[in-house]
Amino acid sequence: MTLNIGWIGCGRHARQMLLPQLGINDIRIAALCDKDDAAMSAVGREYGVTALYSDYRDLVAHPGLDFIGMAVGPDLHEKASIAAVQRDLPVFMEKPPATSAAGARAVAEASRSAGQPVIVGFMKRYSTGNRIAKNILEKGDFGQILGMTGAYMTAPTYFVGEPDYSGFYLHHCVHYMDLIPWLMGEDFDDMTVRKISPSPGKILFHVGFSARNGVIGNVVMGTVQSRGTPMEELRIMGDHVRLEIDNIINVALYRDPAFKADDPAATLDPAADTLSWTPNFTAAANEDHKGYKALIADVAATVRGENRNVPTIEDGLLAMERLERMIALIEA
Repeated sequence: MTLNIGWIGCGRHARQMLLPQLGINDIRIAALCDKDDAAMSAVGREYGVTALYSDYRDLVAHPGLDFIGMAVGPDLHEKASIAAVQRDLPVFMEKPPATSAAGARAVAEASRSAGQPVIVGFMKRYSTGNRIAKNILEKGDFGQILGMTGAYMTAPTYFVGEPDYSGFYLHHCVHYMDLIPWLMGEDFDDMTVRKISPSPGKILFHVGFSARNGVIGNVVMGTVQSRGTPMEELRIMGDHVRLEIDNIINVALYRDPAFKADDPAATLDPAADTLSWTPNFTAAANEDHKGYKALIADVAATVRGENRNVPTIEDGLLAMERLERMIALIEA
């Protein structure tokens, strides 16, 4: 069954990351919307779309749509998704779901009232490395999670000389306000922040936390690293076991192996020695390191009525509530 989508937002992120995933999931772009006529026309030519709108309300009213997708600003995410579910249309939106937790709550209430799903693009849940880690943790062999540390950085490119970090918080930090509790299996309990800002636009902060299930941890975020270098890492600690995910593409599971030096018959023990995985980028188009392909596959399945464990607007609301809690500590 081919799905007809009305898509809002024809910027670089949509064109490079999201729109290419639609066709392979049997989703046809039936209509487009963007205030940038040149960008929208280019996407229209690329995908053979002739129904072009500058107002999201006209796009939502386009006949024959099965659902709405969007990758625009958080204010429009809120308004357009509410308009869509009120017309009985499911929604996929990029994160963040709104500019505030109150806005996300309004979307969640509209979704519940209409009985239509709103799926939020927390694609880091779908990055292959993170999914491997989640599956290991849920399998049971890892045992109790004791601690978690991580780092998620970016450069001050967008923020040079600008002391308002709201864009960084909304478009970057919100990922880890979803990913860390998802991996831990529990929400934050206690939260503390330490920060340093050497100049406007440059900030580094450490978020310390404990979870309701006893997990402790720390996440480092900021705008003081180059986007040309790997900027993301996770360390998950258990009892004589740990998981490490570097640059979202390298996974290592460390156990409790015996020392090898004094054993002339030493070999590699699959039950104790380190297991590692790195994607094969020499193979043709079979890796999904960022997770967009798997995310959109689950979106399509959900719209078709299948039961998939997608990140919903309820998850988006929780992430926004955690984000605002963090921001309040940073600004205190």
